[in-house]
Amino acid sequence: MAPPVHYERHRPEQTTLYRLVQQHAASFIAHTEASTGWQLPQFIKGEFDAFLECGILAHGFLRLRCGECGHDKLLAFSCKRRGFCPSCGARRMSQTSAQRVDHVIPHVPVRQWVLSLPIPLRLLLAAQPELVTPVLQVVQRVVTRHLLDRAGLKAAEGHGGAVTLIQRFGSAANLNIHLHGLVLDGVYRCGADGAPSFIEAGVPTEDELHALLQTIIARLMKMLTRRGVLVEDMGQTYLAEPDGDGDEARTLRPLQAAAITYRIAFGPRAGQKMLTLRGAMPQEATSRQPLCADIDGFSLHAAVRGKTWSDPYFPFQGAARSGNRRATGG
Repeated sequence: MAPPVHYERHRPEQTTLYRLVQQHAASFIAHTEASTGWQLPQFIKGEFDAFLECGILAHGFLRLRCGECGHDKLLAFSCKRRGFCPSCGARRMSQTSAQRVDHVIPHVPVRQWVLSLPIPLRLLLAAQPELVTPVLQVVQRVVTRHLLDRAGLKAAEGHGGAVTLIQRFGSAANLNIHLHGLVLDGVYRCGADGAPSFIEAGVPTEDELHALLQTIIARLMKMLTRRGVLVEDMGQTYLAEPDGDGDEARTLRPLQAAAITYRIAFGPRAGQKMLTLRGAMPQEATSRQPLCADIDGFSLHAAVRGKTWSDPYFPFQGAARSGNRRATGG
């Protein structure tokens, strides 16, 4: 017999994060606007306001009543935001994972590909988010071409598939745009009877991974140069100067730069590194990671593989928390 279901109302006002935002959000906004001389975008203020109202009965609730016993419960309204609300973020993560398992990804081996970018490109993508999609398209084409080659197929003979999370934060909740891709570890080929058959690609070698990252870098640089955001001069590549920052960019740029580099943005300690607490790293952690290529600030990691997307040991399910999710086909 299944145990009875117990409901406990979420009480965000008792959490450390809620108290931190409640006590410091207003002073942070005022200090930022005074330091830069420009207003913070309304969506940032709205994110703080919605979070402070999420789960608080005073801001609205439903009364749920049992028709048999007459017992009732109060269910507070939630903010349903994509920012830093842990309650709404966890709910969205669970719903997204269930939808992907049930309706999107087939039961075939899946490999996680993670691309990290140099700090200047992280800042560029934060300032110009419309560039994230073409960056993702470049990466997806390179990986799919690799899988087709592994399967011995031409581009028109097979199709891959992927679900990519554009993750916008790092382990310290700081700004760090990078890509987590769940890629089918192989390709589908249409058989003579019209039914698709899956061909596994196998584990990439260290040399293949390094070559893939070199190809990704070259194509990204070419694409960004063609779009005018990178400039080549005397054999060197530079970020192009923006045509003219609006009020929003003037306010956000110092905050973004500080967050990406783990530095304090404003106040008497502006520019200093943030204090981080961490235990002593084990000796083996300092050695080079397997199936991880690093070139000039770019990193490509492909060591994590699951038998299927629903593999309980597959870590990506826990990572699908925030940012935009794109389902792409090869």
